[in-house]
Amino acid sequence: MSVDLSAAADFMAAHARLLDRRRFDVLFGDGDRDAVLAAVEAYRNPDGGYGWGLEPDLRSRTSQPGGALHALEAFADLAPVTTPRAREVCDWLDGVTLPDGGLPFGLPVPDPAGCAPFWASADGTSSSLQITAIVASTAHQVAEHDPAVAAHPWLARATGFCLAAVRGLGAEPHALELAFAVQLLDAAHATHPEAAELLDRLAQHIPADGLVHVGGGAEEEFMRPLDFAPRPGRPARALVSPESVERELERLAGQQQDDGGWRVDFDSYSPAAALEWRGHRTLEALTVLRDNGVL
Repeated sequence: MSVDLSAAADFMAAHARLLDRRRFDVLFGDGDRDAVLAAVEAYRNPDGGYGWGLEPDLRSRTSQPGGALHALEAFADLAPVTTPRAREVCDWLDGVTLPDGGLPFGLPVPDPAGCAPFWASADGTSSSLQITAIVASTAHQVAEHDPAVAAHPWLARATGFCLAAVRGLGAEPHALELAFAVQLLDAAHATHPEAAELLDRLAQHIPADGLVHVGGGAEEEFMRPLDFAPRPGRPARALVSPESVERELERLAGQQQDDGGWRVDFDSYSPAAALEWRGHRTLEALTVLRDNGVL
């Protein structure tokens, strides 16, 4: 496997949004963590949530669970440094969480220009395992180095909702819901003993090759072994075979484009979002490859 990190750096400099460039510099260079925080701050609203296109296909200025997810991704990069903004976004999430402990997939969007239809028409009155699981699993990653997030009541509520929802999953869960549930159980494994049994239960939905097609997505859009279990040495790795992981690492390394970046396998709803996703995906691909010893 061969990855050209210098070419990836050039791609990020030429095409990625400022936030992802700053994150890249922290993760793969000698970047300034305060600069990452400054870049995230541009997306923050006075209510403590995040909008303004921080989720690339959700261009709305409004604070949204999807925006909180991407803010938490950046805060996870700061380890071991913490920021009060992580606790504050948990406060915001607590305020929009529904009575059962789950987050709505999205909140009302009064300014839908450039937004994906599934964001613009989201039901803000019912809880979504898909969004709650991925936001909570990312918060658990922040909690590994931030005691304020680890002890936050919202994280306990959201995790409890996800555990109950996983127990009630039907015979054919959606690929995104399945992958994000696995990531949540993996992240909560150390603090919630029942996560181990639930991971075993979800294993039946993941085929031997680790490929689950994303219903309603692009023809070639799949959740893949590294979407279920991106980090080695974690409980979720038991759900995918070592052979499938090795194949996926080779595939991922081989997907670096001539311009140094990676592409996504799903459709976007504005030219800006399509390019912003490439920067985000490039950062994600490099992080997975680094964590698995390829870089």
